Amino acid sequence: MKKQVLVWALASGMWVPCRAAAAEETPDTVALQEVEIVANRATAKSPVAYTKVTRKELDSRNDGRDLPYMLSMTPSLTMTSDAGAGVGYSAMNIRGSDGTRINVTVNGVPINDAESHRVYWVNMPDLASSLRDVQIQRGAGTSSNGAGAFGASVNMLTDTPSRRAFAEASGSYGSYNTHRATLRVGSGLLGDHWMAEARISNIGSDGYIDRASSKLWSYFGQLAYHNGDTDLRLLGFGGKEETYMAWDYASREEIELYGRRYNPCGQYTDSEGNIAYYPDQKDYFTQHNFHLLLAQRLGDSWRLNAALHYTRGIGYYRQYKTSRTLREYGLEPYINAEGETIKKSDLIRLKHSNSHFGGGTVGADYTADRIAIALGAALNTYHGHHFGEVEWVRNYIGPLDPLQQYYTNRSVKTDFSTFARATFDLTSALSAFADMQYRHIYYRLHGANSDYDYTIEAMQPLDYKERYDFLNPKIGLTLNQGPHRAFASWSVAHKEPTRTNFTEGDPEHLPHAERMFDYELGYTFAHPVFTVGANLYLMDYKDQLVLTGRLSDTGNPLTENVPSSYRMGIELQGAVRFCSAFEWQANATLSRNRIKRFTEYIYEDGWTNPISFYLGTTPIAFSPSFLFNNTFNFNWHGFEASLTSHYVSRQYLTNTGNREASLDPYFVSDLMLAYDFGAVGGLRKLRVGVSINNLFNEKYENNGYAGAGYYVGDNGQPVIYRYAGFAVQAPTNVLATVTVHF
Repeated sequence: MKKQVLVWALASGMWVPCRAAAAEETPDTVALQEVEIVANRATAKSPVAYTKVTRKELDSRNDGRDLPYMLSMTPSLTMTSDAGAGVGYSAMNIRGSDGTRINVTVNGVPINDAESHRVYWVNMPDLASSLRDVQIQRGAGTSSNGAGAFGASVNMLTDTPSRRAFAEASGSYGSYNTHRATLRVGSGLLGDHWMAEARISNIGSDGYIDRASSKLWSYFGQLAYHNGDTDLRLLGFGGKEETYMAWDYASREEIELYGRRYNPCGQYTDSEGNIAYYPDQKDYFTQHNFHLLLAQRLGDSWRLNAALHYTRGIGYYRQYKTSRTLREYGLEPYINAEGETIKKSDLIRLKHSNSHFGGGTVGADYTADRIAIALGAALNTYHGHHFGEVEWVRNYIGPLDPLQQYYTNRSVKTDFSTFARATFDLTSALSAFADMQYRHIYYRLHGANSDYDYTIEAMQPLDYKERYDFLNPKIGLTLNQGPHRAFASWSVAHKEPTRTNFTEGDPEHLPHAERMFDYELGYTFAHPVFTVGANLYLMDYKDQLVLTGRLSDTGNPLTENVPSSYRMGIELQGAVRFCSAFEWQANATLSRNRIKRFTEYIYEDGWTNPISFYLGTTPIAFSPSFLFNNTFNFNWHGFEASLTSHYVSRQYLTNTGNREASLDPYFVSDLMLAYDFGAVGGLRKLRVGVSINNLFNEKYENNGYAGAGYYVGDNGQPVIYRYAGFAVQAPTNVLATVTVHF
């Protein structure tokens, strides 16, 4: 209760100078005509629930933490951080859907990894410093390229170069040695046609969790050409990361024993019997992205957009593994000096990922008085190589080649899609929307997996060749009448399985593609003083892939297709501008997320003798039933203050609805204070700020894992036990920022 009282007290204090405040005018940025792939962007006439985060909002929140934290006010969105302080491995869920089900694009180019379907934000640090805006579409959305959207789409546009030459330096420093240094420069307009910009950034943090350090470097550069109706941009961006592992998490018992910062990753027992931590238990990865973008106006009605893209990813992670069976790593048991046959030993392994992803998109847009048509196609291809090496084995006797390879596999994926979309104005206020996408996917995976199969005494063989053909229709109606906007839509989305669904499966449990029917109904009333809105949704799934507790023959968790599951809820939004200096925004999501006819499987001694329990209808994991976001924004004569709060209800770590394996509800508030000095001396602008995160020192976890097993009791009956690990988050912490424009 004290927290809520203080929140409202701070907000009330912001009201004092409100009557005397005058609206501040921000001059428009003079920049090139946009060069973008617009087919995946929603507009006021699209029957889609969406949120737009502007460049100004991104800049105000950019204190060094990862992009998901800058999107925190988006309805139905939750964030996670392995290191506990928002830097390093972080992720976001939208409507309970994880990153594998969120379609992410930059300039219309897919960012999701073609195999895992995940977006690793750690590979693109400080990308927010080069973005013009971000549009988040909830539900099936309008995405026409990349991974299927089963929860949302995140469409990012990079900033266009400015006609005016500039230089900007910004930096942050705060708790846990978290820091960011960014330098941006722009040439301005050269020779009436050319412009260039560049950025380089360094981000680092020790992390809140022990040893959860991150060393991140990133760059962004672009060259733009403008001539009448033609705009051409060549851009490149990427990053290099070195991150200590923190993804094993800690159990409740370990947290109680060792403290909330305990990190079990890299722990081993040294030769003297003492607990030690391997100092190089790290992930190393480098990613480069290159885009060539063309926008061409063809008269008053037609516009052509095209893009070529290429992404190069290469890296590995190094792990210290204790008491590992040597044959699992292609090594023979050995006889030590005492004559004992040693079948297990500590070792250090490396797991590598090497990939090439490239392709092209083309689209044409036609706009007339009452109709808008978009046509497009995309072809992408992916080549991946995964392999593992043994670097060191404790006290090993026998031949051991340096970096001895113990598995290798390769994959190829081709993704072709084409779509046609039309918006037709039935009246001056009512628009009809229709969209049809065809998508063809070919996926080939072959070689040896990283798991040893004892039934054949060799590494598990991989030999999959799959083809998928999807038709994804969307229809809807949108009403725009003065301050009123209402829409209704029905969409179908399909999604192919991920790499893990195959590598952690077996031929007897091949995964099938998933299908979703998305029903959306929304209404918004927008007034200069206040805005209110509501969106009803039902996402009805067929063959959704979920964890059931069943294990493969090699002991890996199997994701299985469940016949029927759904997410349904209501998203509420509101905002009030009390005066030009003070506004209040809030949104809430109430939802029900369920799997029908769910059966849980539990194994004895790790992965033998399974037993099953029919549980009926159960909650879907990581799907809170209630979310609430609230922010008070104050802006007066260069002074800015923002008090933001997030409430997340209970989340289950498995699909069983078991409270022992769940994240407790949490309420977290952040306070941002800043002052813009404007032009000072020879500077165009000077801005200083401070972010106080987790203002009320909430002790909480926002991610985790869980499992179960059993042993046979004295009475011959199974005794079930459950275990879980939790991603502990930082207490109150501070980040200070300075930005200088030259």
